[in-house]
Amino acid sequence: MTDQTVIHRTATMTATVTAVSRNAEHSFSKPNAPAIRLLAGLGVEGDTHLGVTVQHRSRVAADPTQPNLRQVHLMHAEFHDELREAGYEVAAGALGENVTTRGLDLLGLPRGTRLRLGAEAEVEITGLRNPCPQINDFRPGLLKLCAGRDADGNVVRKAGIMGVVLRGGEVRPGDPITVELPDEPHQPLERV
Repeated sequence: MTDQTVIHRTATMTATVTAVSRNAEHSFSKPNAPAIRLLAGLGVEGDTHLGVTVQHRSRVAADPTQPNLRQVHLMHAEFHDELREAGYEVAAGALGENVTTRGLDLLGLPRGTRLRLGAEAEVEITGLRNPCPQINDFRPGLLKLCAGRDADGNVVRKAGIMGVVLRGGEVRPGDPITVELPDEPHQPLERV
């Protein structure tokens, strides 16, 4: 993480929300909005993934009673920059994220980290997004940049993180992000 100051268990960073997105229909991308409202225990108001139980089609098919640990999808704008450098023009929301951030190493946060988005909303990080083959339908060859392998052959997922809403509130581009790390020992993020 960059520009980090730790005060007790709270890390203050120069991190901001750069875009917010939602879609009431099951489609790959989510259009940007001037603001979104997070609802405690449910997710993003007006988004197809809103709910206490899983809403992602593949998860519903496997077991519709699973808790929804994927209420909010966050992605770092730095990943969009990386994709652009590789020749893929990908806008905020295009990969299905609800909140696009800048200045925060989302993938490096431990499970259980709490993010305050703006003045009120609070999200607890549950894990990594597992990139799906639909990404190649969106842009051929893009999946290999969203999920690859490290030197030891382990899968590395780069397509953002997922969380649940602890406290509701409105989130807008330009809102600051405050990070509260969980007690140690920290647990690394795994796919959810």
